Amino acid sequence: MNEFWAEFVGTFLLLFVGNGVVANVLLKKTKGSGDPGSWVMITTAWGLAVYIGVIVAGPYSGAHLNPVVTFSLWLDGALEGSKVGVYMLAQLLGAAAGTTLNYIFYKSHYDLTKDGEAIRGTFCTAPAIKNSWSNFFSETMGAFVLMFVIFYISDGAFELEGQEVPVGLGSVGALPVGLLVWVIGLGLGGTTGYAINPARDLGPRIMHQLLPIKNKVDSGWSYAWIPIVGPLCGGAIAYYTKELLLTTL
Repeated sequence: MNEFWAEFVGTFLLLFVGNGVVANVLLKKTKGSGDPGSWVMITTAWGLAVYIGVIVAGPYSGAHLNPVVTFSLWLDGALEGSKVGVYMLAQLLGAAAGTTLNYIFYKSHYDLTKDGEAIRGTFCTAPAIKNSWSNFFSETMGAFVLMFVIFYISDGAFELEGQEVPVGLGSVGALPVGLLVWVIGLGLGGTTGYAINPARDLGPRIMHQLLPIKNKVDSGWSYAWIPIVGPLCGGAIAYYTKELLLTTL
């Protein structure tokens, strides 16, 4: 499997399972509908969804699964510039495909659900309280924690048992990354739903716009820049902070 398809498949699985748990909680007449522990359920499943994606894609592409990871590792000199667009395109398409299959999977429940905002929530993120700069700060800091910890877990070591491993979440380890995403969701996800991944938000948002979903509301394009720009800024800040700490303090 080449790097493009590894990123596509890994991100596809991430969104199929990750948005699947949101659908299980928010749509009508699902087994998880109205679960009192829904936020723990959602954050746990998203962490494990990352674990699944990393397991599959790690040996082939390093398992970025997120443009923030790709961008930050490019800044760090760990990824060739020619691969950045390839990785990001694969992630966006994988996210769109994964959430589309999730829609097909839960189609009967979508048809019964009249709450358009809940339907949109199974595709993309939206803030609990809409405040652009506060929401931007939330997404920036969530991605900052993600990448800052990834930099320190990997410590620049991209070899496993003497063999070179593609740079990415796979070189950190599937379980640590899954736990990291889980704890970010529990601690920092309450404000915006913690996209911390532009592809995870944009691909599904596009599909929400395109798919013939009953009772859907608008796709929230006025907000859409925040889960794209915020996480990328967070990744850049993580890189420059890491460099500052390593070189001057």
